[in-house]
Amino acid sequence: MRTFSKINILAMSIALGGCITRGEKINTQNEIQTFPVLQLSLSDTVLHRNYVADIEAVRNVEIRARVNGFLNKIYVDEGQHVQQGQLLFSLNDEEYRSELAKAKAALSSAIAEAKGAQLELDRVQLLVAKKVIAQSEQEVAKARLAAANARIEEARSAESNAATRLSYTVIRAPFAGYIDRIPSKAGSLIGEGALLTSVSDIKEVYAYFNVSETEYLQHKRAQAATEHPQVHLILADGTDYSYPGKVETVESEFEETTGSIAFRAKFPNPKGLLKHGASGKVLLNNDLPGAILLPQKAVFEMQDKNYVFILDATNQVKMKNFIPGPRLAKCYVVQSGLNAGDRVVYEGVRNLRDGMKINPAVITLDSIKGL
Repeated sequence: MRTFSKINILAMSIALGGCITRGEKINTQNEIQTFPVLQLSLSDTVLHRNYVADIEAVRNVEIRARVNGFLNKIYVDEGQHVQQGQLLFSLNDEEYRSELAKAKAALSSAIAEAKGAQLELDRVQLLVAKKVIAQSEQEVAKARLAAANARIEEARSAESNAATRLSYTVIRAPFAGYIDRIPSKAGSLIGEGALLTSVSDIKEVYAYFNVSETEYLQHKRAQAATEHPQVHLILADGTDYSYPGKVETVESEFEETTGSIAFRAKFPNPKGLLKHGASGKVLLNNDLPGAILLPQKAVFEMQDKNYVFILDATNQVKMKNFIPGPRLAKCYVVQSGLNAGDRVVYEGVRNLRDGMKINPAVITLDSIKGL
């Protein structure tokens, strides 16, 4: 009996060992998992970038008092549209009218004095011709006439200056535009240089925005064939502005502290919706022909470098480093390191290791939701 028991135990052990061995083979086969795999390809795409923009009127001029005086009358209201030359303000002008009257009187006196000097010169010249007086008397008379004529010019300059100062008591619009805030009220004492209001010409507006050096170079290469590429404006409430604009100029220097350069775009503003000092975002589109798009989900980082898992011909995965270019919504544009035709594991990269064999489930960019 004891011998039979030993034989039975040995047979059961052998049978159990065989089952374990077969089970291990089955588990090994089950370790080959399926992962979604994307085959990279070239495609023409458009890169959209938003830049915070400051909106300014094409012309925005501060209207300041050029003489002292009491603000006599205000002829316009804040926000009103005015035409070029339209009367805006008037200052009390009594003092300046008095100055002009004095200047005119001084000019008349100088002219009369010059006439007397001319008559004296004529008389002296006659006497010198008759040799009644010396030649030197004639030179003295000429000098007196020259001095009188100089006083005429001085008086005329004073009169012109007085007339100009009087004209400064009436303030008119330098161009057609909208009146901004009027800080002073009628009757206020206004000092020379005091701000009365501003006038904004907003038929067209400028949008200023800053672009990094890398993005600037990409933009110049992408738009080499277009002299003034179109741009779009997103308003502060997130809505699209109806009228496209054009990039007109780029500053000549990069800002040292930020490494960026300023662009200026011009937008039409026929309805006056955009105001001086408003904000928004400029949407700049760059065409990228023959770009390779890589979903960000397929990318992982190690030591500040970007990697993906690619498949070889035997479906074994291998880590590969690449250099990303600009970003789209949820994709990188590959700058270097990957090529069209490479098969990249799209999802589950944390469960992979170098040399692991997988079953690829081929997907396309169009099939990925949210891209």
